[in-house]
Amino acid sequence: MSACLVCGSEDFAPLFRATDRLYHTTALEFDVVRCGQCGLLRLDPQPTAHELPLYYPSGYWFSPEQSTAGRLEEAYRRLVLRDHIAFVEGALRASGGGLLLDVGCGGGLFLGMLRERGVCGVGLDFSAQAARVTLERQGSPAVCGTLDQAPLRASSFACVTMFHVLEHLPDPREFLDAAHRLLMASGRLVVQVPNAASWQFHLLGRSWNGVDVPRHLFDFRDRDVEKLLDSCGFEVLRRKYFSLRDNPAGLASSLAPSLDPMARRVRRTPEGTGARLLKDLAYFALVAASLPFTVAEAAFRAGSTVMIEARPR
Repeated sequence: MSACLVCGSEDFAPLFRATDRLYHTTALEFDVVRCGQCGLLRLDPQPTAHELPLYYPSGYWFSPEQSTAGRLEEAYRRLVLRDHIAFVEGALRASGGGLLLDVGCGGGLFLGMLRERGVCGVGLDFSAQAARVTLERQGSPAVCGTLDQAPLRASSFACVTMFHVLEHLPDPREFLDAAHRLLMASGRLVVQVPNAASWQFHLLGRSWNGVDVPRHLFDFRDRDVEKLLDSCGFEVLRRKYFSLRDNPAGLASSLAPSLDPMARRVRRTPEGTGARLLKDLAYFALVAASLPFTVAEAAFRAGSTVMIEARPR
């Protein structure tokens, strides 16, 4: 067992075993362990470099279908992405403005919305298909690769964003160090991760959507991310514990993973038009019902996600 990413301790204790509840890519169970010194949660052992891609189904990222249902889903996602947009625009203003890099851009909807607001952005994703969709559908250039090896010029970005990226990486420090090199002196880093200090995790444990075994290699708390950022030369400026896109939907998917629309699409669940509509309505009703609880936990700084703005020291 390797040393703790945050504190370097080699003292870990098993917490629970879990499997892939959402996408059913494997029936294997995986151990989640807790650091005896700092409390960081992680998968142990981590999947190998050969195994990990097997747990990412095709179409893992969002790209709207060219249909009425797809257009409605895109309209919904545009609505719930507004608080992400506002947070990042604030970071860009503080940096003095300039080029943005979105790491793990997926289908590029976030970049497309920023482009409509006059923000120039570049996407980066390990999926060549995602990079192509970002360019073709959202009009934003995208690079296929990983941040630590991407052919990008140092000190050229005003803002680097990583939404739900760090928890997927065997060594998040590599990406944070790379972001530090790519940012201008006045630049800003915006990261978002599931928050294992949330009420949802304390209530649901292994059934919490944020665990997402085996794709999430780490289950960070807000303080874990802050310590990691500090060790990589960043100063934390702002925190946000509520995401309209992620928190209510995450609770709904924790309670009823079989209703999650993207999971059903990825798993190619056989269903007719009527069944699909009923399941979608049931899921979004559950999302709406989850809203008051997720607002309350965020008000107590225990939201199921945490978004952090930091700057290079």
